[in-house]
Amino acid sequence: MNTIINAIHFDITEKLTAFVNKKIEKLARRCDFVTDAEINLRVVKPETALNKEAAIKLIIPGTNDLFASKVADNFEEAVDLCIAALEPQLERIKEKKQ
Repeated sequence: MNTIINAIHFDITEKLTAFVNKKIEKLARRCDFVTDAEINLRVVKPETALNKEAAIKLIIPGTNDLFASKVADNFEEAVDLCIAALEPQLERIKEKKQ
């Protein structure tokens, strides 16, 4: 699976990149029909609480793309919330493919 991580309005750290890759790989292991993942991490201006946004788009051939976007205090929490929102969507597609 191809994973693209875009950092908007900030410089991404190795630790955050590794965290995102680990979460996406874990999700992809459960559903082998996902071909690509595009992750956009953005710092929402102005600088206030809940200003870290994560948006994840999963590309699945033959169906509509899956998308989740969440805002949280840090990027790790926002990515976790996106993964939690994508899991039921993936389960529905998995059931349809069987």
